[in-house]
Amino acid sequence: MTAPAFGFAELHGGESSVTLVPALGGKLSEIHLAGRQWLWHNPRMPFALPQEGASYVRTADSGGFDECFPTVAECRLPTWVKGAGDAPLPDHGELWSQAPTVVIDTVDAGHRATCTWRGTRLPYRFTREVTVRPDGAIAFAYAVENTGPNRLPFVWSCHPLFPLTAETRIVLPEGARTRVWSQHGADFGGPLAEQRWPRLRASGTMADMSNPARALSQPYACKLFVELPPTGTVLAIHEGSARLEMTLDGAEVPQVGLWINHGGWSPFAASRPFLPWRKPKPYLNFAIEPCIGAPDSLAEALGAWDSAHWIEPRSTTCWSMTWRGTVVP
Repeated sequence: MTAPAFGFAELHGGESSVTLVPALGGKLSEIHLAGRQWLWHNPRMPFALPQEGASYVRTADSGGFDECFPTVAECRLPTWVKGAGDAPLPDHGELWSQAPTVVIDTVDAGHRATCTWRGTRLPYRFTREVTVRPDGAIAFAYAVENTGPNRLPFVWSCHPLFPLTAETRIVLPEGARTRVWSQHGADFGGPLAEQRWPRLRASGTMADMSNPARALSQPYACKLFVELPPTGTVLAIHEGSARLEMTLDGAEVPQVGLWINHGGWSPFAASRPFLPWRKPKPYLNFAIEPCIGAPDSLAEALGAWDSAHWIEPRSTTCWSMTWRGTVVP
């Protein structure tokens, strides 16, 4: 099913627009910037109402832009986390599987949609504002309030998926520390291996990951985490003459997750027995995911990665980012 089947709201400003689907966990199904619709849609998994407790990748990996909090990967919190020890956290967190409350209004900055979710396994209130400005920029503002009596650990990641083409170029800070979390079809050194963006050693060769479709000859997939400097930073995607920029403050959002799937991974092939001639074609997509904490598992972020973030009781943590589209020669 398409997004309009579930009810949607559109925000417009300049030549840009955002389509929001509240029933699908507040998913952003389309983002138009620089004359282009940027988000990937899964041709084999149409939009469907979320199922509480289900696997995201097997039931809801339909594409678009989701929010992941307080974890991305399914995990169980360590027993020493006060007030929440041993709590099981679902795949891609809690937000995608519940419909947020939504307020649409017009403010001086532009047309705005405010989505609010409430934690079910942990005590928090998560708010995301999306404002499409008259100049076409799209501003994202986030706030998480710890509504409980104990410190609250979390990782957050936005999860926008993009189509991967031969023209895709990814711009991240040159020489930034890059750590491996997962790999398929190519050896990037295994979990916690450290390299420097964009030239990474993969299966015995140096690969330029800024052009992921041409980086390696074989099918592969990987999830990397790139550390950002604690200053204003611009991340970018080039597709032909179109450029998408994500501007953020590395002091607020210290990492970016990079998922690349160049035909090396499919949840269907991993979960079902297929005859060789019926094996589904793996995806070709990627995600640039500004994030707070790494890796995708909050349990691992509290462990070996040592990068989980905490919110004090009755306190609020805020961060923001801005997307812009331009046309370049």
